Amino acid sequence: MTDPEVDLGTELDLTPVDFAHDASADDTLDRALRPRALADFSGQPEVRERLEILVDAANLRGEPLDHLLFCGPPGLGKTTLAHIVATESGAPLRQTSGPALERPGDLAAILLNLEAGDVLFVDEIHRLPRTVEEILYPAMEDGGVDIVVGKGPTARTVRLDLPPFTLVGATTRAGMLTSPLRDRFGFVARLGFYDPVDLVQIVLRSAHILAVETDADGALEIARRARGTPRIANRLLRRVRDFAAVRAGGHIDAAVASAALELFGVDAVGLDALDRELLTTMIETCDGGPAGLTTLAVLVGEEADTLEDVIEPYLLQQGFLRRTPRGRIVTDIAYRHLGRTPRGAQTRFGV
Repeated sequence: MTDPEVDLGTELDLTPVDFAHDASADDTLDRALRPRALADFSGQPEVRERLEILVDAANLRGEPLDHLLFCGPPGLGKTTLAHIVATESGAPLRQTSGPALERPGDLAAILLNLEAGDVLFVDEIHRLPRTVEEILYPAMEDGGVDIVVGKGPTARTVRLDLPPFTLVGATTRAGMLTSPLRDRFGFVARLGFYDPVDLVQIVLRSAHILAVETDADGALEIARRARGTPRIANRLLRRVRDFAAVRAGGHIDAAVASAALELFGVDAVGLDALDRELLTTMIETCDGGPAGLTTLAVLVGEEADTLEDVIEPYLLQQGFLRRTPRGRIVTDIAYRHLGRTPRGAQTRFGV
């Protein structure tokens, strides 16, 4: 595979930021590294173009955007896009999450406090309780909330009108959304893993903000190991920055990035210690599979949700794992990457 071409002529008109090393430094960094406009958002070109049209059209009409749903693995930019949509619409962003809304009244209170044009962002929307989700149906479709007044035989339902607003949902598990909720979103975007060219631009932009010298080869080395995920690329950049500051005079090139990432346990294709532990455990304990998700979670000491949402997507995309009706199976590609003899070859040669 040939190396991606990197456009070194791209101008990054950004001001470096100096951050204090306190407890909130990483959170501050994450917020500072987020692009604030669609023009600064690298990758996902089709999603970006469609959003540009939707936002511009809504602004021309002077109306709130239609409701939006962003789907995809963690770290691909769903939250960032929600912030960008609010910014480019000139609207405040109200943010909450599915697990935080335990009762219908929790969501009703948020909805009744919205103002015209507000953007309400609900992260992990697939984790909304069903009773809470039902509050959203009339709010999204008819612009109202149904409140039950009174108890027993005298109870009655009162419809309270809401100002026009935009709901932006984000989910890592689109399949867990109910059809009635999914169908009420006017635009559904699925975000995929990024290619190295886009990740290089993201790393260079972040390096400029962090005021760390990084050449294109160093950025490419980080991008190759970032699992196609901007959040991971930025996290790896911060670790390489630390390594470079201590051992390389603060400059990041390909050799420095490679040495740093090897030290922190990230191999040439982006697998970390947990990835390798999962694959090795499946090979040694489960004979390569098939193995069930719950069994694997117990064997490696991780939550099943973490394996399914965070670890598996990249392993599946890179061909290290396969899902079958009977469970997960380690592929020959994974055997070879770990320096093991594939199972078929063991049988064939009597190893």
